[in-house]
Amino acid sequence: MTRIDFYILTEAFAAASSHVLTACKLCDKATAAGKRVFAYVPDANVAAALDSALWTFRQGSFIAHERQAEAIEEPLPAVLIGADEPPAAYDGVMINLGLDVPDFFSRFERVLEIVDADPAARTKSRERYKFYRDRGYELATHNL
Repeated sequence: MTRIDFYILTEAFAAASSHVLTACKLCDKATAAGKRVFAYVPDANVAAALDSALWTFRQGSFIAHERQAEAIEEPLPAVLIGADEPPAAYDGVMINLGLDVPDFFSRFERVLEIVDADPAARTKSRERYKFYRDRGYELATHNL
């Protein structure tokens, strides 16, 4: 069964680090462990910000990534950014940067939810937490 982790950004942490930077750090950690990551990002502006940040979020770092397209060429990138269901090869980790739970979340080993300090975003995160809890998924929270 899919494990769901909520990464809660405090206001102080959120001021110094956005949800995009947190997503980069989570991508870095997961890919270092040999996992492919699908970043579910339905907002085009956030997808562009993540795409850009994965090039530069840490000095001397780069995480191989691509934006989702109709055909992904071999070799597959470590991180795929998109809003549609990814290819079957991406079943390890999904980072949800959307406000809702994607229909295909349960095919992943882990789903990472980033909870921004914004009150409206927190409300949507609580709804997602309740959705997962009510269906019996293993939940963990991490305060950043």
